[in-house]
Amino acid sequence: MKQRMGCLVIAVALSASIGLGIGRVAWGQDEGPTSTLKILVVRDASGKPVKNAQVVLHSVNRKGKASKNEIELKTDADGQASVDGIPYGSVEVQVLMPGFQTFGQDFEVKQATTEITAKLKKPAGQYSIYENHDEKKPDDKKPQ
Repeated sequence: MKQRMGCLVIAVALSASIGLGIGRVAWGQDEGPTSTLKILVVRDASGKPVKNAQVVLHSVNRKGKASKNEIELKTDADGQASVDGIPYGSVEVQVLMPGFQTFGQDFEVKQATTEITAKLKKPAGQYSIYENHDEKKPDDKKPQ
């Protein structure tokens, strides 16, 4: 029993120490300044917070390409998510939530705390070939 408790204590301590440097590990960086990234997710139409939205972060290299390493977060009841230890540089923020368009944008992280607001929009209507899309076009069947 004592051995199990000792393993549990070690596992909890290891998890806590890993959590403190999650941003650095995900980006593969060992040194340099880091930022606390705070993301607020709201509805574009009303400004109300969106809870349980999935927030995915990727580092972006100098060529503008996102890395395959990622950090995934969920927003709380106030539409907020945050992570410490994000290295300075470009980061791609992607927000996914059923019933909304996917939000995606690159941001420059260059200070101790970086705050980002993601405004989610409702999906746009589907394009259909069966609908008249040229309202200004004269009707060909009218007599002249």
